[in-house]
Amino acid sequence: MPIRAYAATAAKGELKPFEYEPGPLGDEQVEIAVSYCGVCHSDLSMLDNDWGMTGYPFVPGHEVVGTVAAAGSHVTTVKVGDRVGLGWYSRSCMHCRQCMGGDHNLCATAEQTIVGRHGGFANKVRASQEWATPLPAALDPAKAGPLFCGGITVFNPFVQLDVRPTHKVGVVGIGGLGHMALQFANKWGCEVVAFSSSAGKADEAKQLGAHRVVNSKDDGEMAKLAGSLDVILVTANVPLNWPAYINALAPRGRLHFVGAVPQPVPVAVFPMIMAQRSLSGSPLGSPATTADMLAFCARHKIAPVTETFPMSKVNEALEHLKAGKARYRIVLENDLPA
Repeated sequence: MPIRAYAATAAKGELKPFEYEPGPLGDEQVEIAVSYCGVCHSDLSMLDNDWGMTGYPFVPGHEVVGTVAAAGSHVTTVKVGDRVGLGWYSRSCMHCRQCMGGDHNLCATAEQTIVGRHGGFANKVRASQEWATPLPAALDPAKAGPLFCGGITVFNPFVQLDVRPTHKVGVVGIGGLGHMALQFANKWGCEVVAFSSSAGKADEAKQLGAHRVVNSKDDGEMAKLAGSLDVILVTANVPLNWPAYINALAPRGRLHFVGAVPQPVPVAVFPMIMAQRSLSGSPLGSPATTADMLAFCARHKIAPVTETFPMSKVNEALEHLKAGKARYRIVLENDLPA
């Protein structure tokens, strides 16, 4: 049967009903019946072809939660009826050095769910079994979709950077990614500083886990943080006063990027050398790290703050996101025919 979806036929185009034939199911593939799909800013970037790699017709959607409707003959990790999630990646080669080392998310030939193929704004979507991650029963499937992109993006650095409960962690940008980063950092045991230019978000940031909220536009407040933070996680995607953030780093501190800041980041080398500071970035995590994140969320009752739209209102949902009104992630509930 054809898969029913919403697709755009041109950059910045409206999403309209679309059907396609997926072909035979691969031996190691699963077909997921979509229950919910988060809306990520990357969906907008791909829709508008901001990164120059979008093919049309284009079906967005890479924060899927659903149930396994069919499984290939060699699938061993999940079975029909299991509730799973699917994020940015949908296949990795499973034999390169990165995959063999457990870094499937760094596989040079990894397939991306909405690049060169159709994503999860649909009634069904396919993926290789390694990226269909079982969802713990304790997590609400209606809210869990954003964990598979935004969530794992901000969780992965805690693993990769060996963040410790004794560390002081700053989170820049209290939005779709940042509001989850605050929850992770708090439950990780860290002292948490939230940076925001919106005074109205201070109370929300504290409710989400920040112990202190700093106005990033106040040079005096920023200066008081000099040499104090072990890790500053940048979830924003706009140019900021980077020297002020670097100055806030403790010796051996790290300014770490998960937000796709489009402009180069100017760095004075001397402050980096003298305090042995570093600058780094990371993508989403591996399947194993994703599973660990989900278990961590279940244990500590962590969930994205979401707004729900029916999938048939997908264009309204995208406009809501474009207008900066999302608090903090949008989830589409599938109302397409089976």
